Amino acid sequence: MSRSDDIFKPALASKKIPILTLDNKWHKLFTQAEPNKRLKKREEELNELLKKQGKANTEIKEIKKLKRRLMQGIMENASEASSGNDARARRKTDESKRLMGECNEKIAGYEDELIELPRQIDKVNKELMLMTMEICYDRLKENERDIEEITKWVAQVKEELKEKLILKQEKETVNQELYSYMHDIFGADVINLFDTKYKIEEPEGGRK
Repeated sequence: MSRSDDIFKPALASKKIPILTLDNKWHKLFTQAEPNKRLKKREEELNELLKKQGKANTEIKEIKKLKRRLMQGIMENASEASSGNDARARRKTDESKRLMGECNEKIAGYEDELIELPRQIDKVNKELMLMTMEICYDRLKENERDIEEITKWVAQVKEELKEKLILKQEKETVNQELYSYMHDIFGADVINLFDTKYKIEEPEGGRK
């Protein structure tokens, strides 16, 4: 992140920013503004953290299901022990307890991850937001410069068009007067011959 981003961080600290990579409108932003490599890297980083969070939640659910099955097994083993199968039941119970211990360790590990992951996700998400703003505002400023240049060009072309239209009207008037005087001096028959030779059509309003 650039140093200028430090200006925004305190203001954004208490703001709830939606997870950008899960927002379809965020992706649509980049049909208008091309993302850069830094932003793509942050996007991938955020997605990996979200996957990690999702996996941790799923794993905790699955391990808790396994614990329930193990607990059921321990209860069934207690029934076997009362039937006289003490040694076999004890081995099963010991194995189930060992597996439950592993389950508890894994759950504790995933729960530790789930405590830290939201903070990491929020941090990367806000960094991604700042990068997004930088890219989009750069594009906005670039477009504003282009709009200003185009506006100037349009104004210039309008002025040139106005001048050309005036010149066109002046030349049409001159042609009308020339044709009218020539027609009056030399007559229609002579003018028609020369019109054919020089491939000239009679100007509108050519004869007064």
